[in-house]
Amino acid sequence: MTKKLLVTGSSGLIGSEVCVYFAKELGLTVHGVDNNQRAIFFGPQGDTRWNQQRLSETLPGFVHHEVDIRDRAGVLELVKTIRPDVIVHTAAQPSHDRAAAIPFDDFDTNAVGTLNLLEAARQACPESPFVHMSTNKVYGDAPNSIALRELETRWDYADAAYEHGIPETFTIDQSKHSLFGASKVAADVMVQEYGRYFGMPTCCLRGGCLTGPNHSGVELHGFLSYLVKCNLEGREYRVFGYKGKQVRDNIHSLDVARFMAAFVAAPRQGEVYNLGGGKANSCSILEAFKITESLTGKAQTYTYVDENRIGDHICYYSDLRKMRAHFPSWDITQSLESTIGQIVEAWKKRA
Repeated sequence: MTKKLLVTGSSGLIGSEVCVYFAKELGLTVHGVDNNQRAIFFGPQGDTRWNQQRLSETLPGFVHHEVDIRDRAGVLELVKTIRPDVIVHTAAQPSHDRAAAIPFDDFDTNAVGTLNLLEAARQACPESPFVHMSTNKVYGDAPNSIALRELETRWDYADAAYEHGIPETFTIDQSKHSLFGASKVAADVMVQEYGRYFGMPTCCLRGGCLTGPNHSGVELHGFLSYLVKCNLEGREYRVFGYKGKQVRDNIHSLDVARFMAAFVAAPRQGEVYNLGGGKANSCSILEAFKITESLTGKAQTYTYVDENRIGDHICYYSDLRKMRAHFPSWDITQSLESTIGQIVEAWKKRA
């Protein structure tokens, strides 16, 4: 009998990539849960219906469920009906800027929605691996306390202890998170707790900048995708503080899906992984401009705002050593340059 995958946020960047990968590479029947809440949070430019349609047209047997994860009874009924063999939870209110304007929507989606899914899984299919897409924002602005050195185009860690990036042992406490970061902390800890307390196979993936060609990037969320879109359209990109030298590690959605598959094949209880591109796939905004300009032949139009976003990281890249130790067959396969190139081509097609 074909195994079943339930993906929340299935029309989003990571959710859609997971749907395609698990269907085509692993042969699972895919049930997608998405109510296009991204369009509510970000307006028309955040709309993901096009991605939903793409999945329906290209994945045989794909079933779409128009369910809001805040609907506790609806989620419970859905999970009990499907009894999925794997649950991948990527649905979220994803912007730390937006969260301050909609605190209840943010918390109900990120924290309560996750709890609804966990409890439904415990009741219906407690043995099924539960993969939660968390965020590096659970660390708040604590990474900014690490000694930094300023280079020509980026900031980098001056402390040798962080030569490989931020490890999973880094503190998540007593720092400024943004309300988004706080709601994701609640979800993250709850996913760990269902793993440790109830013995369920769960993991939290604390994502860096997750990106790829199927991202509906907007200013408040989707750094690389939005930057490329601005470049192609000659639109002004706003840089918020830190001289444009703030650093992020970028991981292609395909490599995210590949790691999830590795975890599902050999699950653990209540695990946490920092899932990003690592130092090799890190770049500052200034460096991202240069790579994009070299691919499009267009100069990046931007303005500088001398005020950083609240709780924003000056420099963040993930230490991937724990992931590689637990799952030695997994590694990054998509380089930063290749990823940006794919995003450029995708935006051209959608123009």
